[in-house]
Amino acid sequence: MPELEIIDRNSWEEFLSASPVVLMLGKNDCQACSEWTEELTTWLASGDAPEQVRFGKILLDTPGMGRFKIAQPWVSGVDILPFNAIFIDGERVKEWAGGKLIRLQNRLERLL
Repeated sequence: MPELEIIDRNSWEEFLSASPVVLMLGKNDCQACSEWTEELTTWLASGDAPEQVRFGKILLDTPGMGRFKIAQPWVSGVDILPFNAIFIDGERVKEWAGGKLIRLQNRLERLL
């Protein structure tokens, strides 16, 4: 059963190179990010999430994420959190701001 992995400075490159992956960006003090994390974690625990997809979360205000931000310049344009992106073979193929499980499910259904 998939789980929400906490991605850090030592794991982001390996995570993004896996395929397919769903990456959630947030910050420690973001209430909407906490709510989306809870909704996503509950869904993953339900067994309804696709088994072949990895799910990860990066907290942008965690020390040591500078290399990630430099390697992924699109992150500097993110102004609404939480922010989500789907990567396939290391390429960002879909992205959207906000939570809402139905939006994630619809995007995954179209891509898988």
